[in-house]
Amino acid sequence: MDFRYLGLDSPLFNTLHQIMDLTDDNAEKSLNAPSRTYVRDAKAMASTPADVKEYPKSYVFVIDMPGLKSGDIKVQVEDENVLLISGERKREEEKEGAAKYLRMERRVGKFMRKFVLPENANVDAVSAVCQDGVLTVTVEKLPPPEPKKPRSIEVKIA
Repeated sequence: MDFRYLGLDSPLFNTLHQIMDLTDDNAEKSLNAPSRTYVRDAKAMASTPADVKEYPKSYVFVIDMPGLKSGDIKVQVEDENVLLISGERKREEEKEGAAKYLRMERRVGKFMRKFVLPENANVDAVSAVCQDGVLTVTVEKLPPPEPKKPRSIEVKIA
């Protein structure tokens, strides 16, 4: 349910809405329902947009990561050909009596993206740089296979 049309888009109502969603999940759990981990990962993937570019010698993945330090971001290759970019954006710690939120719109929580790499991706040559809030992951391409040269076979006279 979306409370915004009632003018109830405050952080308090958003939190209450999330709590109600959690209790609904527990009450109506069925055998075929997706797990909470699956739903969390799906939301994390949907909320992490990325640009993917192909160059003659590499693939480049560009993801905005404003306010994150390199320790908050993980770049891995799993299952031999899946690039996994994940991490977590945490809410700033509040000091007692310093300030109260009037509006919270910046996204916090876990984020994740998975990319199946093409066969010519060199998973041993992956680099990642985070600069000015933009993560750039470069995956080098393997050199193209050498064309097979014809092989001469000596013809013997019998």
